[in-house]
Amino acid sequence: MRKAGEISTVQRRVLILNKLEANGQVDVLSLSKALNVSEVTIRNDLKRLEEKNALIRARGGAFKIERVGMDFTLSDKNKQHNEQKRRIGKAAAGLIEEGDTIILDSGTTTLEIARNLAGIGELTVITNALNIANQLAEHPKVNIIIPGGFLRKNSLSLIGTTAEESFKNYFCDKLFLAVDGFSVNYGLSTPNVEEAHLNRMMMSISKQVIVVADSSKFHKRSFAFIAPIADIDALITDNGIPVEDQKKLEGAGIKVIIA
Repeated sequence: MRKAGEISTVQRRVLILNKLEANGQVDVLSLSKALNVSEVTIRNDLKRLEEKNALIRARGGAFKIERVGMDFTLSDKNKQHNEQKRRIGKAAAGLIEEGDTIILDSGTTTLEIARNLAGIGELTVITNALNIANQLAEHPKVNIIIPGGFLRKNSLSLIGTTAEESFKNYFCDKLFLAVDGFSVNYGLSTPNVEEAHLNRMMMSISKQVIVVADSSKFHKRSFAFIAPIADIDALITDNGIPVEDQKKLEGAGIKVIIA
């Protein structure tokens, strides 16, 4: 039986979710003090809530899960985290060597890579993104390969079985993959199922898989699963990445580059 004034388990978990909604994250110690229960009880609450996909647990607390399926247009994405994307694009371009064959996935961060290729010599770029192909069109030493497919207007990308069959004909040195969601536990995700399937095809033909994602993508899950983090070789991000995540990634043998 509960003591007088003590709230129920359901009420406590509702309060935790309300705090999470308001702040984006919560920590065990603060919740324990605010709700007048032990840290063990709070950890159990967070565990149960994670099992119901209500949050993502992290060391010492939890993060809010963003709404899945949100599919922003490129014009919307161009307004978000521009400085971080520019730094990531420049750092990614620094990994590309003359003579490489690379894949640039669709996205605003991968577009920043394309904008930094002027100083590199002969290069072959495979991309399903029309805006990236257009960006590179006047580069005299870049050979551009564009697969067929259906145009996905939100991302200006070509997707579908035609695009997938086209990618099967190639093998490349480096894939630069943009994602909408990055979770150490859940993996990589994107709003569109067909885009996710094409991303997996890109990964299968690439010698090295490099994810480019600013830190706002962390602890987010989008609708369509792409792959677990074990399938990537490197991540280029900014200094907003959670320290615990960086340690886990490096512990898993993934190179983390902070731009």
